[in-house]
Amino acid sequence: MKFKNFDELLRLVQGKSNRIVSPGANNPEVIEAMRIADGHGLLSGGVLIGDTEQIHALAARAGLDLKRFELVHCLDKAEMCRLAVDCIKKGQGDFLVKGQVDTSLYAKAIFDKQAKLVPEGGTLSHFVLFETARYHKLFAVVDAALLIAPTLEQKKKIIENSVGLMRAMGVDKPKVSVVCPVEKVNPKIPSTMDADELSRMSRDGRIQNAVVEGPYDIYISVDRKLADEKGIQGGEVPGQVDIMIFPDLDAANPVYKALSYFAEGVKSATLVAGANVPVILPSRTDPPLTKALSIALASYLKDQK
Repeated sequence: MKFKNFDELLRLVQGKSNRIVSPGANNPEVIEAMRIADGHGLLSGGVLIGDTEQIHALAARAGLDLKRFELVHCLDKAEMCRLAVDCIKKGQGDFLVKGQVDTSLYAKAIFDKQAKLVPEGGTLSHFVLFETARYHKLFAVVDAALLIAPTLEQKKKIIENSVGLMRAMGVDKPKVSVVCPVEKVNPKIPSTMDADELSRMSRDGRIQNAVVEGPYDIYISVDRKLADEKGIQGGEVPGQVDIMIFPDLDAANPVYKALSYFAEGVKSATLVAGANVPVILPSRTDPPLTKALSIALASYLKDQK
């Protein structure tokens, strides 16, 4: 990893200006995130779309100077998303930052074929990079927002998307845990069957540039000692996991939000993986720091392609 934590990431991108486009920018956490990012020299302008009266009020409260930004008044959330994607298409911004809009509307606009934000035949997935006091390195949780009940082939694509981001961050061969409720393959628990097949895909080369193992539970994924206690012999992933892929949205989203809310000193950044430009996709109620760190990560990644 070219940065060991988010403080190192911020130092790497300090002063690296970006133009952001934010649909639903009338969101207090987004405006505060922009103020934080601006304090690190990360913003040179962009387009803020939403209720402009609210945007002005929130910016005044946060102490964010709006002179460098174009404000577009719009009250329809679907239209906000369409306008934002259109701005990216026209070269008016470097990446998207989701504000006070629904994820479904945001994703629909990004998937529009005319926008060309998704590679031909590509699949988009959600990627959250975490830093916690209890684990020795940054790790990702996927997919916590986009694919509701991914098929085996979609899980393969989620892994490939996530591995691509990790490799861009300097992790040569990311270690991936396919997380399940149990560590034994059980036909009555379909996620364990998928985990077994995904591990096989890694071994036979159908998934490249990564080590994929599972089924593992979370304990096994993050702690070698606990893996030993559970009788897991060998394996490269236990205690060294870089990416944890969960069975479906019902599993991944609560883990993402529980970590964000309960973990002591947690920091995170969240993006869409697999798009042609960085796309920031936090929850509307994620804290400002998450959104600011997402801007920092997008700033880093946009020059890594």
